[in-house]
Amino acid sequence: MGRRTMTKAQPAGGRRRLLLAAWVVILLTTAAALAQGADPASHLHRIRLPEGFAIQIYARVPGARSLAYAPDLALLFVGSRRDTVHVVMDRDGDGVGETVLPLAQGLRVPNGIAYGDGFLYVAENHRIVRFDLKDWTPGRLLEPEVVYDRLPRYDYHGWRYLALGPDGRLYVALGVPCNICTTEDPVGAIARLNRDGTGFEVYARGIRNSVGMDWHPATGELFFTDNGADMLGDDIPADELNHAPRPGLHFGFPYYAGGRTRSPQFPGPVPVARVSHPVVEFGAHTASLGIHFYRGAMFPAEYRHDAFVAQHGSWNRTEPIGYRVKRVRFNERGQPVGKEVFAEGWLLPDGTAWGRPVDVEELPDGSLLVSDDYAGLIYRITYAPGPGSSATNP
Repeated sequence: MGRRTMTKAQPAGGRRRLLLAAWVVILLTTAAALAQGADPASHLHRIRLPEGFAIQIYARVPGARSLAYAPDLALLFVGSRRDTVHVVMDRDGDGVGETVLPLAQGLRVPNGIAYGDGFLYVAENHRIVRFDLKDWTPGRLLEPEVVYDRLPRYDYHGWRYLALGPDGRLYVALGVPCNICTTEDPVGAIARLNRDGTGFEVYARGIRNSVGMDWHPATGELFFTDNGADMLGDDIPADELNHAPRPGLHFGFPYYAGGRTRSPQFPGPVPVARVSHPVVEFGAHTASLGIHFYRGAMFPAEYRHDAFVAQHGSWNRTEPIGYRVKRVRFNERGQPVGKEVFAEGWLLPDGTAWGRPVDVEELPDGSLLVSDDYAGLIYRITYAPGPGSSATNP
């Protein structure tokens, strides 16, 4: 399971050297910018939002990635690509998570998390585990209970994304261990399984690296992000938002590198009966990750059931792009009809960045949380109409 075949056009050593060099450049230039600005939170005033919206620091969490809120426990859980899952508590209900504690440590890339019925589910690189929170007390580290231990183990795109579907099953994305290559199930796919670890099956194929899933609140149908390939130029291929209303669909990779751009390594006929192309194309290399459909009542009515997508930002582009949150507008039939920038300002005018959005989650009051693994911050975005505003809430 998980064995892959690298194409001759993608020698592993050369690819890794290119990726490493690019990341070194990003880290050095961004570190220099942060050194001049000290605390990343000092840049918060740079974030631009639509009129009536405001942003503040909710919590400081090292390497904050995936977010999962437990409304019955009033706890926010935060995954990472390190070895720790954190829990954030807003004890006094003032909209600031003043207490941040490790919930579990010693894990292998616990990026993906999902909460349901008193359990926190965590997708590590090689397995899915869960933590029983029914009797948890703050400050006590929990030991994992293994749910499924047969995920293929590799490092490249080896951080998993996990979500709990409306059918009560866990969905896990398994990115490909390459830039462009062929793979075997369940790699390059989204799989699902029961919460007790049984019934593992591939739900969707032809996916390069999805790090965001959510279900439309009205239709209950799955939408997921996918990152296009690197090294093909500044403006191709597109990052994607895909629609998977039923199992068994194929989304084109590796024959398509992203969007409708064909992979140069696979120029011949596509050996797939039908390819499901993206319903929304984002800019190339924006690194579109977490997605969340807005369900609350704090924002104006026109935001209800629209999607927010965190764009982590480019590394493989002459002029950086991304480092923002996009809004995808949906109609009453659950179809995307447009996209626009919702929050931006993490990218500085000189091309360096002080933060990189990863995931989006919603609090019970309808405010939005956005995680930032580079700055180690979680932001809270709120809305309050100004005097004379015509904005209405549902």
